[in-house]
Amino acid sequence: MAVQEIRVPDLEGSENVGVVEVYVSAGDSVEEESPLISLESDKAVMDVPAPFAGTIRDVKVSEGDTVNTGDLIALAETDGDGAADGPAGEEAGGTGSDAADSAGGAESEAGGRSGDGAGSAGAEPDPGSPPPSPPVAKAAEKAAREAPVNRQEFGAPSHATPSVRGLARELGVDLTQVTGSGPKGRVTREDLTSMVKGVMSGAAPTGGGSFALPPIPTADFGAFGPVETEELSRIKKISGPHLHRNWVGVPHVTQFEDADITELEAFRKTVNAENERRGRPKLSPLIFVIKAAVEALKAFPDFNSSLAPDGASVIRKAYYNIGIAVDTPGGLVVPVIRDADRKGVQELAEELGDLSERARGGKLKGDELKGGTFSISSLGGIGGTYFTPIVNAPETAILGLSRSAMRPVWNGTEFVPRLILPFSVSYDHRVIDGAEGARFAVYLSSLLGDMRRALL
Repeated sequence: MAVQEIRVPDLEGSENVGVVEVYVSAGDSVEEESPLISLESDKAVMDVPAPFAGTIRDVKVSEGDTVNTGDLIALAETDGDGAADGPAGEEAGGTGSDAADSAGGAESEAGGRSGDGAGSAGAEPDPGSPPPSPPVAKAAEKAAREAPVNRQEFGAPSHATPSVRGLARELGVDLTQVTGSGPKGRVTREDLTSMVKGVMSGAAPTGGGSFALPPIPTADFGAFGPVETEELSRIKKISGPHLHRNWVGVPHVTQFEDADITELEAFRKTVNAENERRGRPKLSPLIFVIKAAVEALKAFPDFNSSLAPDGASVIRKAYYNIGIAVDTPGGLVVPVIRDADRKGVQELAEELGDLSERARGGKLKGDELKGGTFSISSLGGIGGTYFTPIVNAPETAILGLSRSAMRPVWNGTEFVPRLILPFSVSYDHRVIDGAEGARFAVYLSSLLGDMRRALL
């Protein structure tokens, strides 16, 4: 037997990342890629997988802790050559950094414990290490570790992860007034959301101001018929407070417009026929929309900006990072295509295909969800005409695409069939006024109607 260290992989620049869940304990048998702990950064929740198969000897982190790249997660015993057993400070082994890529998923759903020690039942214990705890003792230890505890006993009036603290500051919520339901009394996002919902029952927000609203009525739904309760996915739990904050905190206006993409679609089909002969990936209509959107952002820079925290100035960005909403089994995630203005349609198609595939598999890195300046949400593959997308603050605008359809269009002498793409642009009215919003939508429509305008 050899004892090896398992450490936190590269966190892509994130610091003091909160440990929101620990899946293993001493004595557990794990397979390679089995999730060990779950980390929550400001943008996503990611599982850290085991870099190798083995038996957990000691877990060095707990729920509610904060960690950084390279911190020790656990010690594990493995078969084969490796570091010899010895004191913890002398044990050598892999750092586990090779797991960085697979640990960066935007929202991995591969949770769950790996046997709760069952895998070690028939294994001969290492003479240099203490034997695993009996099942009863382990269960008692686990229950004690996860039992809710009054936060005041720890002298910590707001036991919460950094991202929850940051969200509380943005929402103006005093965490000392929130009752934590997580392990050891940790304040979770759900606790914070419940506190915000208290506003709807007439409670005044702790950050000042008054948002007193009539309470949302509740009922015993089961009294009227069969019901089923299903827990929200992790992505929805995380994105819910952000969406609520953006909807409440950003004064939305949505501009609806149509684009005649008849010629664009004919050109796209011609290019795809050539790509098929050359073995290249096909181009979706979204690729051309990205290119047109970048040109529109250049013409209307307020749509590629952010409102300064003091609300007195606008920060315009000279780069164009486009977030693309991707529908995944766990919910919506928005990976970012960086420097979209510097990439051709073929490069954009390849990058978008890769990001979308890894998003659906929960394999995105945390850094791939950051830095967006403008977002696009496309429902064209599903249907519908127009909708109101929610601005992804601190961005100031978002584009929503619906399904294109053939419509009769009057050309001055007769009705002719044209392929029409309906789209919606939501924007922050504090930065963008209605006239500018209409001009942006009309200009984007003209670009999609004739992409040659983008060359002017």
